Amino acid sequence: MQLEPKNDLQAPPPEIQEIFQDNIREYFYQIQLYNAAIKEVRTKLEILDEEFSVRYSHNPIHHMEYRLKKPKSIIEKLQRKNLPISVESMTKNLYDIAGVRVICNYIEDVYRVADLLVSQDDVTEVRVRDYIKEPKDNGYRSLHLVVSIPIFLAEKTVPVLVEVQIRTIAMDFWASLDHQLRYKTEESVPAGLKERLKTCADTITSLDSEMQSIYKELKEGQPNHE
Repeated sequence: MQLEPKNDLQAPPPEIQEIFQDNIREYFYQIQLYNAAIKEVRTKLEILDEEFSVRYSHNPIHHMEYRLKKPKSIIEKLQRKNLPISVESMTKNLYDIAGVRVICNYIEDVYRVADLLVSQDDVTEVRVRDYIKEPKDNGYRSLHLVVSIPIFLAEKTVPVLVEVQIRTIAMDFWASLDHQLRYKTEESVPAGLKERLKTCADTITSLDSEMQSIYKELKEGQPNHE
């Protein structure tokens, strides 16, 4: 399993600091909590993956990525939602400031990892959006969880939200290229190309299912299969 960071903890640029100037210390405090929550989720997932490797000779997690939402993106999202621009509004209304993306080998691994994570005593499931069973109109597939993780500080324990996106390698391949195409064309993808992207997503789904089937047949044919 590889671990790939998306970005490091950075100080907000001057224009962002100006917006949060009345409570800039609280902003940094909250960002530190989100960063700690990402570390907690990563550690839990790494331990689960290592356990599966030892017990079943199988790593359900291919690799992980993680990121903290950039200050500019936080403000833009609050503005889109017509919400106040403040630290309190940020922590109360946004569920994806801290994000961990888990890339799995097979579809069954996606649900296995999700179930094992939320079944832990100190993990609280807040929200589930299953875009695998019910894909978005453009073909996007992924399992999105929002979980609450306790962060133990010197004087208190603080629950912090983390969005965990879990998908297969094939789903991630499609999502990454779709995002890149939309970014380069400023979201103005022609209708014909949208349909082709949707067809690619459906093809990838069939490939995922076939690879899962092949893996299961090979596993069942091994002498020490449990």
